[in-house]
Amino acid sequence: MSRYLRPRVTGATIFFTVALQDRRSALLVDEIDALRNAVRQTREERPFEIDAWVVLPDHLHCIWRLPVGDRDYGRRWGAIKARFTRTVRGRVGFDPTCGEDGTVGWNPTLRSRSKVRKGEVGLWQRRFWEHHIRDEADHAAHLRYCWLNPVKHGLVARAEEWPFSSIHRDPRFRADMDMTM
Repeated sequence: MSRYLRPRVTGATIFFTVALQDRRSALLVDEIDALRNAVRQTREERPFEIDAWVVLPDHLHCIWRLPVGDRDYGRRWGAIKARFTRTVRGRVGFDPTCGEDGTVGWNPTLRSRSKVRKGEVGLWQRRFWEHHIRDEADHAAHLRYCWLNPVKHGLVARAEEWPFSSIHRDPRFRADMDMTM
């Protein structure tokens, strides 16, 4: 097992990739309002700034700026994931019982009754990927990555066509709306 240690930088700007366990799912865009509410509620409790955000059917990318003196993005992601899961679990058919084959809920690899008792449903991948932004060039590269990701995945021809992206609210890139890969 690897022993990854997260940087202990406070007030950092961080790029994230967070994915559902089922990479064939479209749950994030199907339940976009639930995701938006989970993020909004979490930001009210534990503030952070959003530089960029793009939601794809089965994963999302975003760039956050944490407040000075704060480095606890893990707790924020835990809250967002938990709120989203609690909101959608009844609407999308989560079954908290173990099936005859030992599977639980949405995730066929979640085979532990104790995890079910703890409320784990296997909707999200257990971890997330983060990258601390080093400088303005790194920030610009990750902004572009966020906004071009729907094009990369073949969901749209041009970045501004994707409705679940912060590209629509960022004036820096309004002049460069013809971004394609």
